[in-house]
Amino acid sequence: MKMLVYIRLAKKEDLDQIMIIIGEAKKLLKKDGIPQWQSGSPNRKMLTEDIAKERAYCLVADQTIAGVAVLLTTPDPNYAQIDGSWANTSEQYATIHRIAISTEFRGQHLSQFMMSNLISRGLMLGIKNFRIDTHALNQRMQGLIKSQGFNYRGIVQVDQTENSARNAYELNLS
Repeated sequence: MKMLVYIRLAKKEDLDQIMIIIGEAKKLLKKDGIPQWQSGSPNRKMLTEDIAKERAYCLVADQTIAGVAVLLTTPDPNYAQIDGSWANTSEQYATIHRIAISTEFRGQHLSQFMMSNLISRGLMLGIKNFRIDTHALNQRMQGLIKSQGFNYRGIVQVDQTENSARNAYELNLS
């Protein structure tokens, strides 16, 4: 039997399940020796705000929340400075953040489905330029990013900690 899979805006009542999925992703990153997401972020407060501002999306598989991600359609302050260069600096861009898939659904290529749907959502909003970042050690996420056609653009800093450097990528569909 085929699984019904789609994305939808996250709702307040999804927050507990979203936090479980975020927690699972943090554990996987730690197991892989990746310092990303190990200093408390993303946290419940951030995701509550993402839901309230209608930028958090749930990946739903057979009526179960299988993943979460954020599509930010306003400029990301972390992307104002880049050690490298953005290919497109004249058009609006959307940023994809906080992608996580439940351990129950890993290995089913649902992250590719989610990314594709977030890009489609951006296109429906008139945005043709997309950005994303990840830690240099996060090979799993880099593989996903590259599989979606993103190109490496340089290094951005996401905060003021010692592990704040992130590989930045861009996808232009204009």
